Amino acid sequence: MKYSFKRLWNTAFLFVGPAWYLLVWMIWSSGQLQTTGDKISFLCIVIPGFLTVYSSGFFIERWHEKKKKARQ
Repeated sequence: MKYSFKRLWNTAFLFVGPAWYLLVWMIWSSGQLQTTGDKISFLCIVIPGFLTVYSSGFFIERWHEKKKKARQ
């Protein structure tokens, strides 16, 4: 691999982030979220979900590095 995992993961999210935002905006403006409770529930799932997916890449990297060290 030419670049570090961290750089590749961040570059991937540079492209995924706007697509995720577009999807969220489409759902938000569709009229499906009618009450304030609906909107809060939606944001309480979407924002932590995005952060969890982003963070999971670094968890996977650490797990893979431990696995590589164990093999040596």
